[in-house]
Amino acid sequence: MNIREEILSGVNKIVIKVGTRVLTNEDGFLDKHQITEFSKQVIKLRSNGYSVVVVSSGSVGAGISALGFQKRPNTLPELQAAAAIGQGKLIEIYNECFKKHGYHAAQILLTRQDFEDRQRYLNTCNTLHSLLNFKTIPIINENDTISVEEITFGDNDILSALVTNLLRADLLILLSSVDGLYTTPPNSGKSCSVLSVVDSISDDIKKLVFKQKTKEGIGGMESKLEAAGIATGSGETVIIANGRQSDVLSKIMNYDNVGTLFLPYKKKITSRKRWIGFTVRPKGKIYIDDGALNALLKRGKSLLPSGVVKVDGNFIKGDIVSILSVNENRETARGLMNYSSGEVQKIKGLRSSSIKKTLGYKPYDEIIHRDNMVLL
Repeated sequence: MNIREEILSGVNKIVIKVGTRVLTNEDGFLDKHQITEFSKQVIKLRSNGYSVVVVSSGSVGAGISALGFQKRPNTLPELQAAAAIGQGKLIEIYNECFKKHGYHAAQILLTRQDFEDRQRYLNTCNTLHSLLNFKTIPIINENDTISVEEITFGDNDILSALVTNLLRADLLILLSSVDGLYTTPPNSGKSCSVLSVVDSISDDIKKLVFKQKTKEGIGGMESKLEAAGIATGSGETVIIANGRQSDVLSKIMNYDNVGTLFLPYKKKITSRKRWIGFTVRPKGKIYIDDGALNALLKRGKSLLPSGVVKVDGNFIKGDIVSILSVNENRETARGLMNYSSGEVQKIKGLRSSSIKKTLGYKPYDEIIHRDNMVLL
């Protein structure tokens, strides 16, 4: 049994992100034939018993022709207008394709705030799980008319990783116009190959990011590696592959050596810790000394005020913050705060027994409890 079969044979739930360059032609307009072929592959996976959620780009490409643009616009209002018109056209095409096979497309538009608000996060999770019980294929996109993040960075790569964590999906497939992670820049005149397996997104792997964003797709490999880091850090598997390759999804699930396979570098973590560690953007930073770093990494301890050296940012109790080593300036963990930034400024470096004397109260011994912390 090869590594792909070992990893992929246990997959049940799949998130597929399909990028702009896969769904549009060279002029940036929506390619209906390509969407039809992609839809057939998705239906085949559902028919084979997999739960499938699609994160689809392409709304801007669908809208630019309707607005009479000759090329992709550059201004944010024009991009949002194109997305507003194109999203309806995009979901209509998906629905037409799915209905031929007895399925319906379920449109879900999300923003980053839907993930960061805990109640909205849980509501979204419940809705998606409910949809998967019916003959529907959820089609997720960022709500571009009120959010600018997908338009300006990432091309839905990060969104797909957040959805993977939300659903605790076993596999995230990132379909793009490249064959995977290259060892050298393609078309550079040098011999290059695609890495088959990546077991850790190390600094050496990050150096393999080449600036190849196209005029239609704005994510590039950098955002794909970031997305892969989010999913693999939570214990899931990621594959980057060429969405224009014939029957690519079946080939992946048949364990063919297609694209680049990113192995999970941690055991699966709980939904709550996924939310703390990889979903909510930190509101501030706490720098800790070597003793506290050792206690967190090697002994699984909570963070006490005695180990805190410096505080950056303004945050309140219940916010997520980054924990960094003061000597290495490297993010080590993220956690849910028991105290505000102002309170931590007053008690940093002190023993827990001194908290009440300093603040006049002591609701907790810990700055961050280990149960509310995720090591990165």
